Amino acid sequence: MKTVFVFNGPNLNLLGTREPAVYGAATLADVQRLCEAACARHGLALDFRQTNHEGVLVDWLHEAGRAQAAGTAVGAVLNAGAYTHTSVALHDAIKGAGVTVIELHISNVHAREAFRHHSFIAPAARAVMAGFGVHGYPLAIDGLMAVTAG
Repeated sequence: MKTVFVFNGPNLNLLGTREPAVYGAATLADVQRLCEAACARHGLALDFRQTNHEGVLVDWLHEAGRAQAAGTAVGAVLNAGAYTHTSVALHDAIKGAGVTVIELHISNVHAREAFRHHSFIAPAARAVMAGFGVHGYPLAIDGLMAVTAG
């Protein structure tokens, strides 16, 4: 059984309490359940993680790249949070690790502050999804399967 990695960046542990008008009332545990159901539909295992630390995300992307190269993973869904708009390191990790990444945002970042309109991750990602709320996670897993013919 292949694995899908779902990596969540800074402040996503606050889902359900942080700006519910923007991010909704669902918690990260709710998101994990949505991802588990999506993976089950595809016969995949889920590795779901969250960190507030950029270097940890880099390490996880390297791990996902190794797993994908070994044939044990399909790729990763990455909600890098604010690091999307600041991290060349995440861009380089995706490219260097050779991991297939779907960049995901809960909110429509293009309808928000101007600094959120630029993504350092997007040029390295296979696809970008934004604005579907937490329901974007299972859609991103479906999309990952579609683009990898997994």
